[in-house]
Amino acid sequence: MEAKSTSSTLLAIVLSWRVKFCTASTAPVLVGTALAYAYANSFSWRLFAVVWLAMTALHIGANLANDYFDHLSGNDDVNRVPTPFSGGSRTIQDGRMSARSVLLFSIASLAAGAALGIILVCQTGSVFILEHGIAGLLGGWFYTAPPLKLGYRCAGEISIALLFGLLPVFGAYYVQSGSLDGVIILPACIPSVLIFLIILINEFPDSQADAAVNKNTLVVALGRPRALRIYRAALVITFVLAAAMLANPVTFYAGLFYIFTLPLGVLAYRFANVREVSDLVKLRSNKVTVALHFTGSLAVAAGLITGGLLAQ
Repeated sequence: MEAKSTSSTLLAIVLSWRVKFCTASTAPVLVGTALAYAYANSFSWRLFAVVWLAMTALHIGANLANDYFDHLSGNDDVNRVPTPFSGGSRTIQDGRMSARSVLLFSIASLAAGAALGIILVCQTGSVFILEHGIAGLLGGWFYTAPPLKLGYRCAGEISIALLFGLLPVFGAYYVQSGSLDGVIILPACIPSVLIFLIILINEFPDSQADAAVNKNTLVVALGRPRALRIYRAALVITFVLAAAMLANPVTFYAGLFYIFTLPLGVLAYRFANVREVSDLVKLRSNKVTVALHFTGSLAVAAGLITGGLLAQ
């Protein structure tokens, strides 16, 4: 009986981490590291591992904090239509973990990420990395925590685009190369916009629950038709960015490989309509957006590595 209880507890902990969504934190680290290899001819497996572990720990801590504070606000409790992509992990609502346990695990995970960040700061001696780490830590916590509650004030989508896009790409690049270069901007923007799309599309199933607790996401604030237009416009922008990357030899293959994901992009564009985002069974718009984020980010990283190999 005790063994069964222990296994159930461990399962609840793992579920609360939402590990399947950690591709969101892995993708920008891959892109930043690949760019350092392609442009600065610099790569260290050890530094890559520490950056990836730090980013993953901060991501898991942010997920847990999100569960805790959405529970406090009543957001997840009033959500009667949770999906695999929205509504939180449900570990508190299903009675698998207490709210206090979720909070403690969140703090522990964020502390682990901070400790790994301190190791990176010590190894690089960089104030830039320190600032990035602090931004990631505070951003993950205050996404739903008061007093900022960024996700409740129409600032969550942009915050995530920075925290899981631009900032980690720049940080991973700097850790490997020790410098910052303008060539980073376009490749960094693609995972930034893609994670923005995931956050935005996943807000549609939660919109009624969000509105009930005054959680002003873009979908709640603007309404479904306008939010869908923003989604489509941002999706098109990713391919415009990829086309612009063709002009630079360093990013040429990254842009080309991303353009190869156009069939997924077309599907995502087609599924961005009121009928599809209202279908809480098929969830095709959510699924294809997640697939495009992962595939597109891998395409950019693979393209950068290919360009680096060919340049040697």
